[in-house]
Amino acid sequence: MQPRLSIITLGVYDLDRSITFYRDGLGLELSPQSNALIAYFPLRGLWLAVFPMELLSLDTRIPLHEFGRSRIVLAHNVAERALVDQTLAEAVAAGGKITKPAADTDWGGYAGFFTDPDDHWWEVAWDPKLPI
Repeated sequence: MQPRLSIITLGVYDLDRSITFYRDGLGLELSPQSNALIAYFPLRGLWLAVFPMELLSLDTRIPLHEFGRSRIVLAHNVAERALVDQTLAEAVAAGGKITKPAADTDWGGYAGFFTDPDDHWWEVAWDPKLPI
């Protein structure tokens, strides 16, 4: 197997709401490969997909009640400290919820956390040691 991650698929309860959140709220580009069943957003070297939970349950054969709350945090690193606060504000304006306000970190950066409308966790971070 080649070491690669190609697509992160998030199960969502309202596909249109998620498209609005990611496209209109956070400014991600909706791919023309999207259709009535799934939405794709190309990222640098990776794709983000949002897919209705009912269809994800059928596709994976995992009952809906077994999905539970996600234990994955998606990270969005930014090039400047001020962009952390700006990105968190964009998430809130789009319908997201701050779960941890931006603050200095013990690893020398600045970060905050939000959830999207389906409670997927996102970290927005600036790390002066990580070039973006």
